[in-house]
Amino acid sequence: MTSPTFDFDLFVIGGGSGGVRAARMAAQRGARVALAETLGADGLGGTCVNVGCIPKKLYSYAAHYADAFHESAGFGWELASAPRLNWATLKANRATEISRLNGVYGNLLRGSGVTVLDGFARIQAEHSVGLATINTDGSPGHQNFTAKHILIATGGTPHVPHFVGREHVITSNEIFDLEPFPQRLLVVGGGYIACEFASIFNGLGSKVTQLYRGEQVLRGFDDEVRHFVAAEMTKSGVDLRLNADVVDIRQTDEGLRVELEGGSVVLADAVLYATGRKPNVTGLGLDTVGVAQGAQGEVIVSDTYQTNVPSIYAVGDVTNRVQLTPVALGEAMVVVDQLFGSAAGKPVREMSYDFIPTAVFTHPNIGTVGFSEAQAREKFGEVTVFRSEFKALKHTLSGSSERTLMKLIVDTASDRVVGLHMVGSEAGEIVQGFAVAMKAGATKAVFDSTIGIHPTAAEEFVTLREPVKS
Repeated sequence: MTSPTFDFDLFVIGGGSGGVRAARMAAQRGARVALAETLGADGLGGTCVNVGCIPKKLYSYAAHYADAFHESAGFGWELASAPRLNWATLKANRATEISRLNGVYGNLLRGSGVTVLDGFARIQAEHSVGLATINTDGSPGHQNFTAKHILIATGGTPHVPHFVGREHVITSNEIFDLEPFPQRLLVVGGGYIACEFASIFNGLGSKVTQLYRGEQVLRGFDDEVRHFVAAEMTKSGVDLRLNADVVDIRQTDEGLRVELEGGSVVLADAVLYATGRKPNVTGLGLDTVGVAQGAQGEVIVSDTYQTNVPSIYAVGDVTNRVQLTPVALGEAMVVVDQLFGSAAGKPVREMSYDFIPTAVFTHPNIGTVGFSEAQAREKFGEVTVFRSEFKALKHTLSGSSERTLMKLIVDTASDRVVGLHMVGSEAGEIVQGFAVAMKAGATKAVFDSTIGIHPTAAEEFVTLREPVKS
């Protein structure tokens, strides 16, 4: 197991989800493990914990309260005064929770025997890593370590294109601590991050304008889902402008003046650019050892996440495959099992990218697993589509006009359900369970024979009987 000629059996660069999981599990298998992260930046946990999934979901919860206060009147609740968001309280409480999670990650690592190093790591050779540190007197320091295996798990970082006024924009890294609260927010982008923050800040009380240069937001999702969500977001107050892009941004006495293609102008207090992410590889020294990279800088890896340099592996967003936290966790476990053996009595893990469920925390939420209708037709040929659109029971009294969409896509030849999509309240929570069934190969007949839980929205997926006519 151990390699006395090296300082460590495994040196992990990056303290995000994939890196922490790999380091902790490898240490539990008896490996000598180090993990390097610049702890002064955000802390352990990476994007997901610090400036991604966790704070975003907390802010999404906060935004939903505005609707809940309004809708409660239909259920007989009378508020003595109009509710008001205390932005400072929300930010402070979020920061407290993130700090707690940073500590949890640290305790898990150290409790497993991982050596946690605070500094910026750079690969110097196939088995050598240099660590740039800050000494107690503030002066720069440097340490060298050797390792039998090196794992790159540095994640991704927001990408902002170059244009006039680029210095005036913020990314999802800064959105959580904006000061003051933006009464007018412009969101540029059409991916899930852009749509989520447009929904969240619209719910929190901002006047939100969202620009996307394409014909519809959420490229890659089922087309019907895309159009449905866009309509619901617009109905709730987001000013969604498609086929639109920024020419330049200038600071004025009235706020940020954003000129668009075609000459129209939007005034905003803050401009959020959510136009994609790129692998976080700057300064890692990949070129020094000849690690192969793709066009966006992503680390190219094999099915077992090994690079072209045999001692170096990579997992998570830095490989630019599927940018989801649970995927990085799964990839990390494949690496650990390959290098240090599987857990007692269990087979060596493999990673499948089929039927990965995901959620988008727009308002309303999206939950999806499997193929879109277009993808299914391309892969399977003939498919049968079942759909339902309705007003949820809650909204029969709430006064809200929000609607729910549910859709099943079935491979006609095998009767297997190959796509499941939902737009509606708690879509992610609902779809997670169905993802297990789909991973197991459930057919439409299995869905039909399953008893629904009444009254719930989820039961709709097992009561869809009439296919959509082609």
